[in-house]
Amino acid sequence: MKHDCRLYLVTPPAIADLNAFCDDFARALDAGDVACIQLRLKSPEGVAAGDDEVLRAAEALLPIARDHDAAFLINDRPDLALKSGADGVHVGQSDASCKKARVLLGDDATVGVTCHNSKHLALEAGEAGADYVAFGAFFPTKTKEAPTQADPALLEWWSYATTLPCVAIGGITPENCAPLVRAGADFLAVSGAVWSHPEGPAAAVKAFAKAIADA
Repeated sequence: MKHDCRLYLVTPPAIADLNAFCDDFARALDAGDVACIQLRLKSPEGVAAGDDEVLRAAEALLPIARDHDAAFLINDRPDLALKSGADGVHVGQSDASCKKARVLLGDDATVGVTCHNSKHLALEAGEAGADYVAFGAFFPTKTKEAPTQADPALLEWWSYATTLPCVAIGGITPENCAPLVRAGADFLAVSGAVWSHPEGPAAAVKAFAKAIADA
């Protein structure tokens, strides 16, 4: 049976014109299957946008995500996820813990955890109640400074050993994603390959859909 893999869209690290971006965002979601959006306003060096900027972006983007039946998560900040009405939060190893996020957001929220290239961290996240774990970076990326490099074999092992969904992240493009799909990634987290696509975000989503189907 062919493995199902879906797109997990991460926003650009900065949004200069929110109104214009909303149009691009809607067109991207119209173009194909996007399971989840993560609002991540954070520079490659790790400098996060202010709370008001994050909340303004969430207020504009969340209704569009809901119209497309896509989950909407906030990066790093369970408190802003709660305040914005988002569906959940994605936390890193240096952010609020999975357990604290769960206590704040409740059982129905989605809580995902960055686990780099570590089986141990991923198993701990699962035990702490994470809804998914994210592994990476699988390829070089300009979106953030990736502390670790992951191998598709990790996805194969995880998919065999557990039922907890896994997200592959880091420099993923339509051209290089097939091995990750075949290895068992449940979701491909993508950012630059969509927002910087020469033909626009909608064309990128269509290209990913074809690449996933052909993998």
